Amino acid sequence: MADGMGAAAVMCTPAFASRVMRSRWYVVFASMVVMAASGSTYIFALYSKELRSTLGYNQQTLNTLSFFKDLGTNVGVVSGLVQQVAPTWAVLLIGAGMNLAGYLMVYLALTERTAAPPVWLMSIYMCVGANALTFSNTGALVSCVKNSPESRGIVIGLLKGFVGLSGAIYTQLYLAIYGDDAKSLVLLIAWLPAAVYIFFVHTIRVLPYRRRAEGDEPNTKPFFCFLYISIALATYLLVMIVVQKQVPTFSHAAYAVGATVLLLILFLPLGVVIKEEYQAVSQLEESLQHPPAIAVEEPKTSSAKDDDHHDETKPSCGFGCFTSMFKPPALGEDFSIMQALVSVEMLVLFVVSVFGIGGTLTAIDNMAQIGQSLGYPAKSINTFVSLISIWNYAGRVGAGYMSEFFLARYRFPRPLALTVVLLLSCVGHLFIAFGVPQSLYAASVIIGFCFGAQWPLLFSIISEVFGLKYYSTLFNFGSAASPIGAYVLNVRIAGRMYDAEAARQHGGVAAVGDKVCKGVQCFKHAFLIITGVTLAGVLVSLVLVWRTRNFYKGDIYARFKVAPATVVDGSNDGREMGGSRDEEEVKKGKNKKQEVNEEEIQ
Repeated sequence: MADGMGAAAVMCTPAFASRVMRSRWYVVFASMVVMAASGSTYIFALYSKELRSTLGYNQQTLNTLSFFKDLGTNVGVVSGLVQQVAPTWAVLLIGAGMNLAGYLMVYLALTERTAAPPVWLMSIYMCVGANALTFSNTGALVSCVKNSPESRGIVIGLLKGFVGLSGAIYTQLYLAIYGDDAKSLVLLIAWLPAAVYIFFVHTIRVLPYRRRAEGDEPNTKPFFCFLYISIALATYLLVMIVVQKQVPTFSHAAYAVGATVLLLILFLPLGVVIKEEYQAVSQLEESLQHPPAIAVEEPKTSSAKDDDHHDETKPSCGFGCFTSMFKPPALGEDFSIMQALVSVEMLVLFVVSVFGIGGTLTAIDNMAQIGQSLGYPAKSINTFVSLISIWNYAGRVGAGYMSEFFLARYRFPRPLALTVVLLLSCVGHLFIAFGVPQSLYAASVIIGFCFGAQWPLLFSIISEVFGLKYYSTLFNFGSAASPIGAYVLNVRIAGRMYDAEAARQHGGVAAVGDKVCKGVQCFKHAFLIITGVTLAGVLVSLVLVWRTRNFYKGDIYARFKVAPATVVDGSNDGREMGGSRDEEEVKKGKNKKQEVNEEEIQ
């Protein structure tokens, strides 16, 4: 009882608040909020009509702006390189500045406070504002992966899940703050992400990783608490979307109440962080009153030499010397940037991203036109878009958590999970290609789930195969492939075939204005091609499965664990002995009292 009262007293002090804000779990909480604020690129459709009406843009110009938005969102090599040479707070500050500058200029143009910019300049504004997402992604995601390397699949899935929900979060907030004013929405996505990045700029950082003993399980309980909260948030958003569509006179006060509840759920993980630190303080006080006796074994003299020799074999140049770029280390070790980029594994991941993510992104971007061509009512089309958003979140979170579970329990390789996801997405593409009656509901669920699931699997594989030293740069190279696939499959194939079929239906006249394509033929051939391309991606991914089969059969997290105590026995020719010790060896050990850092006590 006294111990509990002492811990409670400590919890009410400024020192405890400081401890919470410096903790590993607070970094995860701050990163979740940052990622939830990093989805401004997903709501372009909400203010694109204002761009058309105010600035006089046509559909081709809007598509151009959308392309540059996607280009800025996915090409994050610069943010990765900055992360390699600068602290995390600098990365977040740069992202805040780019977000504010890019979208603020778009807002000023929309409100006619500046002269209407030419298309090339507006494209730069959109690209700069969208590229801020890569800085927040790099700063938050890389820090959390390095802080929890043995739960990287869970971390990536969780954080990417909040990005998937961010579009719905922004919609609720702007309706509550500004009402149905699309111009004010652009102002919101200009200042709110920048404010969030700056607020958490000194709390998101890489912390020293504490290795655990062999046999001890990593503490993943808080991650599952975060998962349950995120599921509650996703469910709440879905309910709010449905209610708001069913109630035509949803008042501004109701929007405000709904947004308040949303923020409470969003910040609920902070309670999990406080609870974890409270338990840590309680355990710390108990250990101070009953310090354990620890038997410490002198390390072998040969181990230091081995470590020195191992360090000497590593490349001396961070970005990879040309002499060693074709001589990569073993899988799981820290590759240099050039070693990773020229490797077969990275080439396979790049091709899989072009084929897999490019195909699902094409389906998502054209879902409204697909529903319209197949004769679905407007309300059903809105339902498809909502289903894609929610199942996009479910795919990101589910793939992260489930792949981590199967990897830890059954040694199920993550590249094989990526292959399964690609194969599943082919089912959704075929539903669209053949226009099976009422199948678009299932297609939207499958495609949304598969699109979301590919991201955490891709980023986790990169971190596991190529190491974490240059992860901030390498995972941004991996995501840069998706705009290529989207451009080829969406613009060059699906777009052209749709226009050709629409022109044929209208007597050879190019489809413009309200002349749209009707029938299964509008997207049939395009999605048969996309299905074939995705199947080719499945076959290519099997190359990665084969090349990494032995790597995933072992313990890929062994380097993050404390090696079991070893004893050198002369009768065994110097061989190592692990596990239990003889009583003789225990007596020879030196009992040392556990040292506690006074700073941790505070």
